[in-house]
Amino acid sequence: MSYDFPSLSDIFSFFEQALFIPKPTWSIDKMPDMTGKVVIVTGGSAGIGKITVKALLEKNATVYLAARNEKKSLDVLEEYASLPGKGIFINLDLADLHSVKTAAQEFLRKETKLHVLINNGGIMMTAKDQFSPQGYDLQFATNVLGHFYLTKLLLPTLLSTAQQNQEKVRVITVGSCAQYIMKYKFDLRSFKDTPVRNKQSSMDLYCQSKFGNILFANELAHRYGEKGLISISLNPGNIKNTGLKQHMNGLSLTSLSFWMLQLYEPELGVLNQLYAGTSPECENMNGKYLKPWCQEGMMRPSASDPKTAEQLWKWMEEEVDRFERSLNFSKNPGL
Repeated sequence: MSYDFPSLSDIFSFFEQALFIPKPTWSIDKMPDMTGKVVIVTGGSAGIGKITVKALLEKNATVYLAARNEKKSLDVLEEYASLPGKGIFINLDLADLHSVKTAAQEFLRKETKLHVLINNGGIMMTAKDQFSPQGYDLQFATNVLGHFYLTKLLLPTLLSTAQQNQEKVRVITVGSCAQYIMKYKFDLRSFKDTPVRNKQSSMDLYCQSKFGNILFANELAHRYGEKGLISISLNPGNIKNTGLKQHMNGLSLTSLSFWMLQLYEPELGVLNQLYAGTSPECENMNGKYLKPWCQEGMMRPSASDPKTAEQLWKWMEEEVDRFERSLNFSKNPGL
C-alpha cells in the first residue's frame, strides 16, 4: 500500500477545525417548523445524536431514533415524551447488514415518506481484531457501509417524497476532521481481513472510514442531486461526551488526546447536522462539506476526487448486492 501524507493545506484545515472555530452565527432556535416532516437519526440514543433528536422533536417532526441499544433509546424517547413531535424507536446495528435491512423494512412498513436522513451513528478506534458479522472492518462497516446500505434501501422513498412534495429531501452524513490526517492512500483492501489492513493502526482505519463518509456523500450528491436530493457531509467538531471513546484502551486514548486538542460541548456539535438537515440556507448546498459551525468548508482534495468516490460506491454496491443474493439463496436454496 502507498502513503498519501497530509499536505500543508490539510494540516491547516485540521487545526483550523480543531482549534480556531469562530462563534456560531446559526442556532437551533433558527430551525424551521418541521410539522409533517419525517426524519431518521442513526445513533440517536447518545451524544450529538440524542440532542439532534430532541431539537427535531421540539420542532414538531416525526423522528425515528435508530440505534442498537433498545433500553437506552426508549429511555431517551420517554425523556422527550412531553415534546410536541413524535419519537419512534427502530432497532439498528449499522455493523450488521441483516439489522440494517430489517430496520429499513420496519420503517417502510410504517411510513411512505422520508424527508431527512441523518447518518450520524458511528464508532471510533475499536480493537483491530473486531470485525462485523459479514467480515468487514468494524469501523468501516459501522461508519460507512451500514449507512450506504441504509441509504440505498431508503432511496426510493426519499426520491418519491421529493417528487410528490416538490421539495428537496436531504441526506446528511457526519464525517470528521480525521479525513485530513489520513496518511495512507485510500484502499478498499483495508476494509476486510487483509495484509493491507494489518499494516494499519486502529486510528488509520478510523481515518479511512471518515474519508469514506465524505466520498459516499459526494457520490450520492452526484448521482441524485438532479432528482431532488441534497447530500451534505460535515465535520461536527471535536465534541465531548459522544460515547465514541467506549471502545478505546489507554494507548488509543493517549493518541486521541493528541489530535483532539480542544473538545466542545455537544450542544455545539449538533449545529452542523441540524443546519444541513433543516435550514433553507442549505437548499443549494448539494455536494458541499460543512466545517464548524455551519460554514462551508474545504474537504481534503483527494476526498473530492470523483473517480475515488465512484470506485467506493461501486464496490459497496457489489458488496451489498452479494449480501442480498445470499439472503435470496438462503430462502430458496434449491434454485
